[in-house]
Amino acid sequence: MTDQVDPRDQDNTNTEKDPEDWVTGDEAMTGAQASYLETLSQEAGEAFDASLTKAQASQRIDELQERTGRGR
Repeated sequence: MTDQVDPRDQDNTNTEKDPEDWVTGDEAMTGAQASYLETLSQEAGEAFDASLTKAQASQRIDELQERTGRGR
């Protein structure tokens, strides 16, 4: 039997990677990102930009969450 550690019990300091460091950050944003970003954009009275990359969308979501009081 091996001593396996449940990853949920560990301090996951690497779970948040800077979007600029994402390997797939330059790909088109995901459908989930687009949907959430569109909602946040409407709530903030901002234009929704469907051309953002995954990394750009993540950063924009963070910005709009701060403005709208949503998120973390």
